[in-house]
Amino acid sequence: MRAAVLTVSDSCAAGSRVDESGPATVKRLTDAGWTIEETTIVPDEQAEIAGILEQWSTEHHVNVIITTGGTGFSTRDVTPEATLSVVDRRAPGISEAIRLNGLNKGVPTACLSRAEAGLRGTTLIVNLPGSLKAVQDGMDVLIPLLPHALEMIAGKGH
Repeated sequence: MRAAVLTVSDSCAAGSRVDESGPATVKRLTDAGWTIEETTIVPDEQAEIAGILEQWSTEHHVNVIITTGGTGFSTRDVTPEATLSVVDRRAPGISEAIRLNGLNKGVPTACLSRAEAGLRGTTLIVNLPGSLKAVQDGMDVLIPLLPHALEMIAGKGH
């Protein structure tokens, strides 16, 4: 199980803020037995985000790419648009489950996430919000889903 984690943040990319969400995502994945192939931080630039998603899914052949950040209402938040520009098929139930989990945990702002999920070839791409708490809550949903999702992607059925 091979994964990559992309942090999308102008301030983290500029070095004016420390990235907490990317390392938290990496830890959750490695604790669950995943190998992390790539991690990086990029500013909120749609073309740059899309380019990395394409490269990691096509050249590095990772099973899953998790992005953190850039899913809100700011004009700079373009991670969902970048993701939708590269995926072949959407997987809306994943993002819906993550938002619902946040709402069920008493976080009313969870519904403000515009995060997306989808498939590019055999790579599942999932957006998470950038806050540490949102990443933790999102990974609570994802970790148990990912093995079955990968089986389905590999054609092993339901």
